Amino acid sequence: MKEISLNILDVVGNSIKAKAKRIDIILAESVQRDVLELTIKDDGCGMAPEFLARVTDPFTTTRTTRRVGLGLPLLKMAAEGCNGTFSIESTVNVGTCVFATFQLSHLDRMPLGNMPETIVTLIGADDKIRYVYTHTTDTDTFVMDTKEIQDTLGEEIPLSAPEILAWIKDFVKENLENIKGGNL
Repeated sequence: MKEISLNILDVVGNSIKAKAKRIDIILAESVQRDVLELTIKDDGCGMAPEFLARVTDPFTTTRTTRRVGLGLPLLKMAAEGCNGTFSIESTVNVGTCVFATFQLSHLDRMPLGNMPETIVTLIGADDKIRYVYTHTTDTDTFVMDTKEIQDTLGEEIPLSAPEILAWIKDFVKENLENIKGGNL
């Protein structure tokens, strides 16, 4: 994968398959600490300890269409290849938490990618899931919670409506530019 946002799509895709009702995507960028931290946490079905122990092996997958699962192994390799770390915790019937760090200034660190488009893609895939996206920099924090947006719109207007997705994309983009000092 060429961007961290594509890894996010892959991991959150696993959360959707795990029937999560809430998915938290947390990004913390710190130039001062020279680190990019990614946390994806869900309340899905979780994984049995035996499966969890093998989940970063590319030949461990729940897919029936192919016998290789590369999402988590590639994320782990990307993080560790940039002086970072990777961990995953999961409990059956509770959920899963994936955590990865990357040295922000590392030459081989993938770019973050297009987070506004990533968030809109996820909401469009399943607008009944509550997505909480938190993005922190050294100076500010942005939080987008689809429950708050849905509460404002009312239940009769779906978050996946094209005009709502366009608004969400602009909302995320504008707020990310604000917390990054105009650099998106």
